[in-house]
Amino acid sequence: MQNTTNISFKTLSQKISTCKKCILRSSCSQVVVGSGSERSEILFIGEAPGKKEDEIGMPFVGASGKLLQEMLASIGMNRESVYITNIVKCRPPNNRDPLPEEIALCTPWLTAQIERMDPKLIITLGRHSMNFFLPELKISTSHGHIYRAQPTSFTKPFVFFTLYHPAAALYNGGLRDSLFKDFSKIPKILKEIKKN
Repeated sequence: MQNTTNISFKTLSQKISTCKKCILRSSCSQVVVGSGSERSEILFIGEAPGKKEDEIGMPFVGASGKLLQEMLASIGMNRESVYITNIVKCRPPNNRDPLPEEIALCTPWLTAQIERMDPKLIITLGRHSMNFFLPELKISTSHGHIYRAQPTSFTKPFVFFTLYHPAAALYNGGLRDSLFKDFSKIPKILKEIKKN
């Protein structure tokens, strides 16, 4: 991994886009770095790109992405006003879960993105993203809650807000209301963080 300490977010993104550290790069179309505003106070993090994301080169552009856009609109935001990325930047074959070694190789890129952005609020989308930062939690009981934590690879603590993955609401209609209810808390949470 190259030193990423003193480079701009744009240069970091370019470096990530040319990464060939793990086997995933040989089976995907492109590296999906992330999209949106790196100056945003909010960072959304999913697990890994899917088929559509791999084709287009942006995270959350399929059915889950449409639902995410709908939820953002419900609180007066859009994709351009936040930053969206994934733990792993390349699509695993057949949308399988990323392997621990693939996650480990991608972690320094995600750490560099987060530390360069320094978001006020990190929103995890789904249990995989949540457990990457907060391994002891269960999504069924932890969704819609705020946690302050400093994962081992970080130089300072961050505030995390845990949500169900939009895909879960697509497969299980009962989770949709719960996801929208949790999502509606975001503006208030951000306001409270900025007060402190």
